[in-house]
Amino acid sequence: MYNNGRNTTEGCSECCPGIDELLEARFFKALCDPSRIGILVRLARSCGPQTVTEVSSCCPTDISVVSRHLATLRDAGMLHAEKRGKEVYYSVRYPELVSTLRAIAGAIEACCPERREVNHER
Repeated sequence: MYNNGRNTTEGCSECCPGIDELLEARFFKALCDPSRIGILVRLARSCGPQTVTEVSSCCPTDISVVSRHLATLRDAGMLHAEKRGKEVYYSVRYPELVSTLRAIAGAIEACCPERREVNHER
C-alpha cells in the first residue's frame, strides 16, 4: 500500500505475521459473486448435502453455471463434495469455514495494533 509516495507496509511483516497466507485470493474470489453467496446460503440452510440439481432448482441460471459455482466454492475449501453413484452431493464445511473466517478476523485485528491506535485517535 502506498501513501503519499511512501510505502506504508514497510516493516509490517513484523506486526502482521502470516496474514498474507490467510488473505488467499481464491477464498475471496469465491465470496465475491452474489450467485455463489446465494448457493452457499442455500446449502447452509439445507438440512444436509444437496446435489447440483437440487441446488440449481433455486437459481435462475443454467445447471452448468451452478456446477461451476459449486466447484469454485469447493476449491476455496468452503464445500465438501461427495460422489455417490452418478451424483455429487455438496455440503458446507462448517468447521473449516468458521476457522478460516475467525483466523482472518484475528489476523486483521492483531495486525499492527500500534498503527490502529494512531488511526483511531485521528
